[in-house]
Amino acid sequence: MNSAVSEPIVRIPPRLLTIAGSDSGGGAGIQADLKTFAAHGGFGMSAITALTAQNTCEVRDVFAASPEFVVAQIDAVWDDLGVDALKIGMLASPELVRAVAAALRARREVRERTVPIVLDPVMVAKSGASLLADEAVGALLEELLPLATVVTPNLPELARLSGHSVPSNASEDVRIAAAAALLARGPRGPAVRVKGGHGEGDELVDLLVERVGEAIRVVRHVHARLATQATHGTGCTLSSAIAARLGRGEALDEAVAGAIDYLHGAIASAQNLPRLGAGHGPVDHFYLVAQDGGFV
Repeated sequence: MNSAVSEPIVRIPPRLLTIAGSDSGGGAGIQADLKTFAAHGGFGMSAITALTAQNTCEVRDVFAASPEFVVAQIDAVWDDLGVDALKIGMLASPELVRAVAAALRARREVRERTVPIVLDPVMVAKSGASLLADEAVGALLEELLPLATVVTPNLPELARLSGHSVPSNASEDVRIAAAAALLARGPRGPAVRVKGGHGEGDELVDLLVERVGEAIRVVRHVHARLATQATHGTGCTLSSAIAARLGRGEALDEAVAGAIDYLHGAIASAQNLPRLGAGHGPVDHFYLVAQDGGFV
């Protein structure tokens, strides 16, 4: 009888990088990204673009890192640990946008495979504070958008990026037309995942818009709108959940659908927890881990 003990199978978790700002209140930014990565069984890494003095009610101050230091963080983790997927959030200035884009283009030129990039065009905080300078929007469109696998704007961000009017009561056709304008900005173009949280009505409709050949393909995701204050960091959480799922090998449709379901559950679960802060509180990033001891 063979008594040899087989070697255990060692699974390397997806290596997930967030390039984003820090939220001192813990609900958004890299803090939300790293919690989301962990909830998906990934190994999270960060390149911090800015420090914010922030809570659930307001952003009191922002201290931006230099473009050179942000790139140094990206290079440090990538050279040693490697990256399976990354999420880009708050960038603030055109200089920082260009520096990050140049660093990612250099990686793309030397690596054998394309690492999925989820671009969350963070422009305004939940409190209303501006997080992206007007002059940085053009740099984001020209430099970063062509590198992204998927971009995840809410309705105000979609309007600012596309140049189309997209009010809160905009029809799905209007939202799709604005998303198609982003798809037309390059030969490849990212998929556009239009967040419906700023819309109106009892149903929250998210749209995944992508180009297939010469046609525009649209996938709808519909959830009941939840009446809750636990919405701080929802955009960060969603984009990092998509990145986490892409990093573990899911196709884009599957990753987007799973990320939306995860976020909806995290918002719903937060309603049953003690309220944190006097403003828009955080979602419950680890609700599934707490329920069954596993990962998402």
